[in-house]
Amino acid sequence: MFNIVVPLVLICMVLNSVAQILLKAAMTRIGVFSFSFQNLVPIGMKVIASPFIWIGMVIYASSVFVWLLVLSRVDVGVAYPLTSIGFILTALAAYFFLGESLSLVRVAGIVVIIAGIYLITR
Repeated sequence: MFNIVVPLVLICMVLNSVAQILLKAAMTRIGVFSFSFQNLVPIGMKVIASPFIWIGMVIYASSVFVWLLVLSRVDVGVAYPLTSIGFILTALAAYFFLGESLSLVRVAGIVVIIAGIYLITR
């Protein structure tokens, strides 16, 4: 049972990470906005018109479906800590695809997360 769970969680987190990168890329293009009544329609139209938003949402929904497969197989207390791999994948993807910084502190955090994942899967 656990043999299939780890690959499913990995698939889920890859999908989630890809979705996050697409959503961030879309919002970078749309720009910073504040929630106000006058911004609702113009920003809403930009969001609706963005293919990155739509693709990101479909991929994110796919990750939820895979996550449901995981939850059908193991306790949430076992499965959820494994999702921390998503922090690693998203940080690395943001570095490579969005040009975001990856400081020494973030790298140290990634190492700690990897150690935690290793301990959880033993």
